[in-house]
Amino acid sequence: MRQELLITLDVQSAELLRCIDHCERCHRKCLYAAMSYCLEQGGANVEPPHFRLMMACADLCRMTADSILSGSHIYEHLCLLCSRVCIECAESCERLGNMEQCVEACVTCSESCRQLCGIQSLSSSEASGRAT
Repeated sequence: MRQELLITLDVQSAELLRCIDHCERCHRKCLYAAMSYCLEQGGANVEPPHFRLMMACADLCRMTADSILSGSHIYEHLCLLCSRVCIECAESCERLGNMEQCVEACVTCSESCRQLCGIQSLSSSEASGRAT
């Protein structure tokens, strides 16, 4: 019984660490893309809805990683929200183009957060909170 518990804790710890890594990576990629690429490109890249979404995604990813690291009981709530916002951000970046690294980081982070919370994949309408 004790060995099974240790194996479960090791698996959970690995999932937590993986999610922290993915959240931190997504934070860096979104922040860098917003502050470097989007601001330099101008136009649609700095339109308020897209730019705000990128900044919200970066902030939420950082906050989610921090909540997991601190052992906060709210990390599961943040993971769910982070997963949804990351999908929205990925879709927005994909529509604009030339932001593949941000899209990839957002999708990976979303998947990692979903797995940590035991949630199946989200459709884009579920991610944005709209009914299908």
